[in-house]
Amino acid sequence: MSVVDRSSPVPLWAQIIEDLRAKMMGGAFDDHFPTDEELTATYGVSRQTVREAVRRLQTEGLVVRERGRGSSLTRPVLEQPLRALYSLALTVSGHGLAERSEVRAAERRPAPDDVAEELGLRPGAPVVFLERLRFAGEDPLSLERSWLPWATAAPLLRRDLEHGPLYEVLLDACGVRVTAGTERIAPVLPPAADRRLLRMPAGTAAFLVERRAVAIDRPIELRRATVRGDRYRFVAEWP
Repeated sequence: MSVVDRSSPVPLWAQIIEDLRAKMMGGAFDDHFPTDEELTATYGVSRQTVREAVRRLQTEGLVVRERGRGSSLTRPVLEQPLRALYSLALTVSGHGLAERSEVRAAERRPAPDDVAEELGLRPGAPVVFLERLRFAGEDPLSLERSWLPWATAAPLLRRDLEHGPLYEVLLDACGVRVTAGTERIAPVLPPAADRRLLRMPAGTAAFLVERRAVAIDRPIELRRATVRGDRYRFVAEWP
C-alpha cells in the first residue's frame, strides 16, 4: 500500500496526484492505469478521494476517462514559447521528462548547394552533419538534421551529443556562442522513413522547423527538424 500522510495539511487527493505523477514519469502505467478500485486499495482512501485525484489529472490532460473502459494515460503535449531562442532539451526536461538523443549520424560531409548558401559557404565546402532522433521520456519527439561549418564545428564530433543542448556543447568545444537566429515553421506530412522513426501514425501531421542560427555576425548552423504535431505545440506570447 502506498502511504498517504493523514496528518499533513496537504489534501489526500493532492498527495495521491503527486505520487501518481512520479510513477507516470517512471513509466509505471504505460500498459495499464489503475482502476478507481485499485487506487482505493493502494492508497487506503475513499473512492471520492480517488475520483477527485483522477479528475484533476484528467483536467491537466494526463489521464483520459472512457465510459466502460476506465482511465488511461495520455501522452503530454509539450508547449514551446516562441519569445526567444529556445532549446528542445531544456523544454523536455522542464516538463519533467527525461531527454536524450539517438545520434544517427555525426560526420564530415560536403555541403549541399542550398545548405552552403544558407551558411555563406562555397558549394561543396566541408560541414559537420548531425542527424539526431530526440526523445521525451521513452517517446521520439523530433528528428533533427543539422549542418555546421567544418572549420568551426569539427570538435563537436569528439563530444557527447546524446544529452543536453547542442549549443552548450558548441560553446564548450568550439568557443562559439549562438547569439541570434531565425526559424520558419510549416505543417508537413513526413516521408514514411521519418514517420517510422518518430513512431507517428500514417496521416498524422508534423511541424517542419527550419532554423538558421548566428554567432555574432556569421551563420553557424542550419537545422531542419521534423517535430511530432501530436506531442508538441508552439505558443506565441505578447506583452
